[in-house]
Amino acid sequence: MPPLWENWARQQRCAPAAIQSPRSEGQLADLVGRSHGPLKVAGSGHSFSDVACTDGLMLDLSRMGRVLSVEGELVTVEAGITLARLGAELAERGLALENQGDIDRQSLAGALATGTHGTGARFRNLSANVASLRLVTSEGEVVELSADSDPDAWRAARVGLGALGAVSAIALRCVPQFTVRRVDEPRPLRETLERLDEHADSNDHFELYAFPYTETALCRFSERSDTPPAPEGEWRLWVQERLLENAVLGAAARCGRLAPALIPRLNRGIAALAARSVKVDRSHRVYSSRRAVRFTEMEYAIPRARAREAVERVLELVPRRHLPVGFPIEVRFVAGDDALLSPAQGRDTCYVAVHQYVGMEYETYFRAVESIMDDYGGRPHWGKRHYQSAATLSPRYPEWERFASVRARLDPHGRFANDYTRRVLGEVRCSGGNAGPR
Repeated sequence: MPPLWENWARQQRCAPAAIQSPRSEGQLADLVGRSHGPLKVAGSGHSFSDVACTDGLMLDLSRMGRVLSVEGELVTVEAGITLARLGAELAERGLALENQGDIDRQSLAGALATGTHGTGARFRNLSANVASLRLVTSEGEVVELSADSDPDAWRAARVGLGALGAVSAIALRCVPQFTVRRVDEPRPLRETLERLDEHADSNDHFELYAFPYTETALCRFSERSDTPPAPEGEWRLWVQERLLENAVLGAAARCGRLAPALIPRLNRGIAALAARSVKVDRSHRVYSSRRAVRFTEMEYAIPRARAREAVERVLELVPRRHLPVGFPIEVRFVAGDDALLSPAQGRDTCYVAVHQYVGMEYETYFRAVESIMDDYGGRPHWGKRHYQSAATLSPRYPEWERFASVRARLDPHGRFANDYTRRVLGEVRCSGGNAGPR
C-alpha cells in the first residue's frame, strides 16, 4: 500500500508512490537524479490547496533544517527549516525576519513557494528578502539563483509553487532583532472601515478581523521598537491565546456546524467577549499565533486602493445570502514586490481572507467571494483554495510568460508538475533549452 499524505486541515490527501526524507542537498540531488516520473516537494502541509499533492515521489525536507552560515545580516539555511525554528535561531544571533505571517509551522521553502506574507503596508512578503537560493533541477543538477547569476530564474523561484525544482538552501536578508508591541482591541466596524488607510499607514503593522453578522472589528495594531521585551504573565497569555482564540472559537464553530441558524448569535457573542490586550515581546513570538481550530481558507490579493470597497461587499454578501459563516473575514496589507508570480507583484496590496470551519460546506461562500475579487483583478494566495485556471490567471500577472519560460528551461519535461500546477500554470511548454541557468 502506498503511504497516505494529508495536509494540516486534513482536506487534501494523496497517495505518493513513495515518501523520501533526505538529510542533505547531496542526498536530495541524488534522489531526484535517480528517480523516474513525477515528483513533488512537500513542506509541513499548511497549504489549503492541493499544491503539494502527487502520485509520484514525494520529497519531505523536514530533516533539512540547519542554519548553514551567518554573514552579518545574511543568513543561509536549509530549505526544510520551519519558520518557528528559524525565528528562534535568528533570535539567538540577535537577528530577525523583517516580517512574517501569523503561522510559523510552515517550512521556509513552502512558505516562499506560495507567497506567504504578514501585514504591514511598508513591508513586502517573505520571499522579497531572498538574496539567493539553491535549486535541484529535474535532472538532479544543483544551481544557485540570484539577481546576478540568473535574474529571471531568481525572480521566478522566489514564489515558484514548487514547479521549478526542489529548493535546497536559501540565503535570507535579515534585520537586527526587534521588539513588537501589539495591541488587540475591538472597534466599531464602520468607523474602522472608514479609517482603513489611516490605520494601515500610521501603524507598522495593522490587520482586522470582522465577524459576519456583527458591527465589531477586532483590530490588531503593532509597533516595532528597540526596547526590551516585557512578556505578559502566563495566565494572561493562556486566557487570550488558548481560551478565547482557540477554545471559545472552537466551541462556537462546533455549535455552528450542528445548528447553522445559531451562527449570527454565536458571532455576536464572540465579538462581545473581545477585550483589549497588549503583548510586548520579540517579533517572532508576537507575529505567530497558535491555531488549534481547523478550518479551510481562501485569500485574495487586490490593489490596496480598492480595499474598503471589496471588504464591504464581502461583509454585505454573507447576511444577504444567509450564509452560515462563523469565522471572521481577515484584512491585511503589504507593499508590492517583484517576484514574477507573487500575488503582490507590482502593486501595493490588500489581502482579504475568508475561512470556513472543517466539515461545513464552503464552496458557495468561497465562489461568491471569488467573484467579488475577480472585479479587482484579484490574485489568489497560491497555498489557499481558489477556482482559477491558467486562462483566468495569466492576464493578471504582467510577467506570466517570463515565468513560463523559466519553468520550461528548469523543468522541461514537467517532472515537478502535478494536478494543481497543470490547472493554474498550464502544461510546461518545452523550449528545447538545457536545464541550467543562463
